[in-house]
Amino acid sequence: MPVLSMFYGVIISMFYKDHNPPHIHIQYAEYKAIVDFNGDILEGELPVKQRKLIEAWIILHQDELYANWQLAKDKQGLFKIDPLK
Repeated sequence: MPVLSMFYGVIISMFYKDHNPPHIHIQYAEYKAIVDFNGDILEGELPVKQRKLIEAWIILHQDELYANWQLAKDKQGLFKIDPLK
């Protein structure tokens, strides 16, 4: 599972052989969640502060997320995405 970005203790990853809808996997401390590219939690839970950080990051990097999703579907290498600063 390639790590796309890390910031403020949040780890964002994407699987190569994942299912639709397009989404990312989030880890923060003991929390895990699957979040779609609109910022909606599909599975799991996150603290409110980290959820807001992830939502902001998704807005800034939505095009890059979709590009990585397509690369993953084509079984090609994914690229890193800048962290939230």
